[in-house]
Amino acid sequence: MKYRITHSTLYEYSQSVGLCQNEARLQPRDFWRQQCQSFRFDISPEPSDFSERIDFYGNHVAYFAVQQAHQRLLVTAISEVTVFPRKSADDLANSLAWEQVRDRLQAAPGKTLQQSQSQQQNFYEITQGQSQAQPQNIHDELLEAKLYLLDSTMVSASPELAAYAQSSFQPGRPLVQAVADLMQRIHVDFTYDPSFTTIATPLSDVLHYRRGVCQDFAHLAIGCLRAMGIAARYVSGYVETQPEPGKERLVGADASHAWFAVYVPDSGWLEFDPTNNKLPFDQHITLAWGRDYTDVTPLKGIAFGGGQHTLSVSVDVLRLG
Repeated sequence: MKYRITHSTLYEYSQSVGLCQNEARLQPRDFWRQQCQSFRFDISPEPSDFSERIDFYGNHVAYFAVQQAHQRLLVTAISEVTVFPRKSADDLANSLAWEQVRDRLQAAPGKTLQQSQSQQQNFYEITQGQSQAQPQNIHDELLEAKLYLLDSTMVSASPELAAYAQSSFQPGRPLVQAVADLMQRIHVDFTYDPSFTTIATPLSDVLHYRRGVCQDFAHLAIGCLRAMGIAARYVSGYVETQPEPGKERLVGADASHAWFAVYVPDSGWLEFDPTNNKLPFDQHITLAWGRDYTDVTPLKGIAFGGGQHTLSVSVDVLRLG
């Protein structure tokens, strides 16, 4: 399936901004399920400085600075992406029991986190010009997965999260079945409510009030899994939405989305979308992945001056052919 994605972010300021510096993770990744055929930025005003790099997790990062006075900043990212069929859930139905996965991760070669980060950073620097950054063997795969067992800025394992996860993780249950059950429970137990949370809402509030958005549900699942000793990572991207029967498709009505992935030894990373209670297939386009939202923020930066500002975001996911 091929898509054209247009992601526009508009900042409007009450006063003039003299300088802004920004970092964007808006270029879709290349990996076995997806290939980005083309990508470009349209930035207004035109930046005086622009550079690109690959970050620690293999995501594409663009840095740009606007040094001329402005009261309006428009950043548009346009990409064309092909999404390929993935393994079905049935392919992994007989995976290892979750306790076996937990034990394999715990028994993986024990380097310090600093050594692990240094090794992975060197690897990504070497593969910067390649279409896909992959661990070189199962040893490196397990070592990479161990990073996603650790607490991160927005997701910390807790007894409360472990207690919520426990009913899904019955003794001897295959990992994929346990995670699929957790995904379904989050979908049923929690209400999608864009007015309840912000980026800064603690995960404990999401768990207590049972409300949130896709970012919150992904963080919740990741926290539950880490509390059970299972490696899980955060995935940002887009999901195609379909208009109601008889209605035209609305341009710009699609939105950024978030889901999570779990490491399955000998098989790789398997994705789950608790907001929609499904395994991502050909309607999910991946931008970036990391430990949580702070690692994959689509666009962030600082502005000197500007006073008050308003922010509007428009995302259009168009299926091609």
